[in-house]
Amino acid sequence: MTSENKLLLAYYGDDFTGSTDALEFLTLAGIKTVLFLKKPSQKDLEKFPDIQAVGVAGKSRSMSPKAMEEELFPVFKTLKDFGPKHFHYKVCSTFDSAPHVGNIGKAIEIGSAVFQQKTVFVSPSAPHLGRYCVFGNLFAKMGTSGDGEIFRIDRHPSMSKHPVTPALEGDLRLHLAKQTSKSIGLVDVTKIEAGKETIISEVKEKNADILFFDGLNTEHLETIGGVFNAFAKEKTLFSVGSSGIAMALGLAWKKEGIIDGKKQFDDQGENGPILVLSGSCSPVTQGQIEYAVDAGFEEIALSSEAVSKPVQSKIIEETVSKIEACINNGKSVVLHTSKGPDDPRILETEEIFKAQNVPSEDIQNACSSTYGYVLGQITKQVLKQVSLKRVLFAGGDTSSYAASELNITALQMIAPLAPGAPLCEAISDDELVNGLELNFKGGQVGTKDYFIKVLKGEKL
Repeated sequence: MTSENKLLLAYYGDDFTGSTDALEFLTLAGIKTVLFLKKPSQKDLEKFPDIQAVGVAGKSRSMSPKAMEEELFPVFKTLKDFGPKHFHYKVCSTFDSAPHVGNIGKAIEIGSAVFQQKTVFVSPSAPHLGRYCVFGNLFAKMGTSGDGEIFRIDRHPSMSKHPVTPALEGDLRLHLAKQTSKSIGLVDVTKIEAGKETIISEVKEKNADILFFDGLNTEHLETIGGVFNAFAKEKTLFSVGSSGIAMALGLAWKKEGIIDGKKQFDDQGENGPILVLSGSCSPVTQGQIEYAVDAGFEEIALSSEAVSKPVQSKIIEETVSKIEACINNGKSVVLHTSKGPDDPRILETEEIFKAQNVPSEDIQNACSSTYGYVLGQITKQVLKQVSLKRVLFAGGDTSSYAASELNITALQMIAPLAPGAPLCEAISDDELVNGLELNFKGGQVGTKDYFIKVLKGEKL
């Protein structure tokens, strides 16, 4: 990139739904953004004139620390070579992570080494999604839309009981300290309220390797974006956090006249029947499945045996046949691997992997990758059999792997639906996939009528 067309931002999303979340807020800010499904080359970027931000949809949230090293070092180095003003390691707004899986501390260590940065800024808040950080403690609304009750993250009815990375500590400094030996500090809400110059002085006085930033509202995000931008004048600034960073930078760039502002989108309208593939165990998604079935969607429960290779092909074939019949009859379909955190298929799947001698620390990745493979293969086969224009993937970890089965090169946003889950268009050399409308939603995203809204192309 030359200085005239230097990228404003490059980012890596630690799961697929989180990657499209960042894509949405950058695009809404008027920043031309392309999300790649694998590490792009300079030639890939040149296919998109006037590109201002580039993302890579990753899978590191479901990886072990060793796998994260193998995944992140080459991607970080490639994106650094593009010379962006900012590089953002985008994590889930509920800070999903643990020492053994999706270790954010490990990602910070890698980023600090690649970008040769002593202090790494971390901004977890995303008030537009109902995520707030106060005195280092994270609070999250139940769901990301509507009037859900707000809980401290370790008391959240869903996140405190997450089957893989349960939130057991509300103070993110203590949570992260279990994942890295780096020193951790905080710029608290009182300093954020004092404004940009006070924060910059505070940052310079701190000597921490990792520095958290509190945030409660849009004004705080704009201030944080201004601070981050001030530290990105000389070299690429590496930061970690939710899509709130994308919003913060967009607000700061608009204030500084670097970008013009918001982008308008046309209503995409109904484009059904649609296929919903859910690998989520969230109670929010469970409610959405039940609502959609009550509204006329056909429901197909995928057997936990689908992860067992001896019968996998047969289950895929039978499932495709069921979906094909429904679609040909004009019925939208929701296929799910579980309905909520208490679904017995979750434990059944774990037992299958244990019987295959999969180490306990690798079971989460095995679940995500195997179910993702199965859902991706089902989608590919369905696309060959029926005319399908719009597909919805629910669940961040499985959707990352499912999407990789579809030969998608990149995604661009075509319309907003729910906050953090835009409607996207697939760019692919495969004519069955190119132009396909795709929606990726995390487990906590959306109201009960979410699947109906996606079918109708209506903004929540």
